[in-house]
Amino acid sequence: MTPLSPGSTIGILGGGQLGRMLAVAAAQLGYRCHIYAPNADSVAAEVSAAFTCAKDDDIDALSRFADSCDVITFEFENVPVDPLHRIAACAPLHPPIAALDIAQNRVAEKNFARDHGGTTAPFAEVTDRAALDKAIAEIGAPAILKTIRMGYDGKGQSRIQPGDDLDTHWQAVAQKPCVAEGFVTFDHEFSVILVRGRDGEIRFWDTPHNVHEDGILAVSTAPAPRAILAQQDAARSLAARMAEAMGYVGVLTCEFFATAEGPVFNEMAPRVHNSGHWTIEGAVTSQFENHIRAICGLPLGDTGLAAKRVEMHNLIGAQADAWQALLADGANHLHLYGKGETRPGRKMGHVTKLHF
Repeated sequence: MTPLSPGSTIGILGGGQLGRMLAVAAAQLGYRCHIYAPNADSVAAEVSAAFTCAKDDDIDALSRFADSCDVITFEFENVPVDPLHRIAACAPLHPPIAALDIAQNRVAEKNFARDHGGTTAPFAEVTDRAALDKAIAEIGAPAILKTIRMGYDGKGQSRIQPGDDLDTHWQAVAQKPCVAEGFVTFDHEFSVILVRGRDGEIRFWDTPHNVHEDGILAVSTAPAPRAILAQQDAARSLAARMAEAMGYVGVLTCEFFATAEGPVFNEMAPRVHNSGHWTIEGAVTSQFENHIRAICGLPLGDTGLAAKRVEMHNLIGAQADAWQALLADGANHLHLYGKGETRPGRKMGHVTKLHF
């Protein structure tokens, strides 16, 4: 296994803030990044050596992009899979296409977790309106209806309360194939963030405690409280088994609920993740650097904490307008993503504080 030499080109599918932070980490290790994204206003392209703006299914453009790269990764799991098979021979793709296949289908994802010993919320597949009636009869309400494909940060979802008109919820998800999930009674939400190298070595970062507001991550704190740490080993074991089964290379994040019965798997993200942004300053080696190390065949870096406690706060919408006040506190590490338009619910940046 020969590692990629500095000066090699890393292709990144997707042009958002995760690609931006990956490109910065890659540059520090001497690599060039080539961004491929359908939108011209790419914040990742601003810090990269090359940029191809083309549709996700433009095979000619994808092939030219792949031919220019020594390895390819992605910053967004909803990249269309079929075109990737067409370019797989041009350059290694990490994480593997199999991880995208699983993550893009909520039913497949939950079954995959169950197949490897994980516990999920009760769920039922909903392919049409009649199936929705049957699903709610089986799992009860309250429940949450989620589109099987696409949807993140609360998008493509509808919460069902007892007695609700199910027609309204079916319209809310545009009558798309869905999964109906029963609610889980939980004390905390947390994520397991691991990196797996090309040689199969796995390292974990400290488990962050996550707090969501309106379906969007608001705060991640590490280390997590004891109630979460008591369930950490079981959650890590599941995440490692899933990574190994996929032949995974790179950073993998699995989100969990901490319940009285143990960890309940929620979903996985086959990429660097918002709940790991604190690692830029809060860990010896960030998730972004270790992802680059992994896909390039380099030794993995130390994932230990760089402080006694670390807090990461997302800046959503107009919260980013307080950048001057945030910088007035010298302990804050501010990251703004360079997005021109502020919109409600849009992640504009994050701020991290270390406690020693």
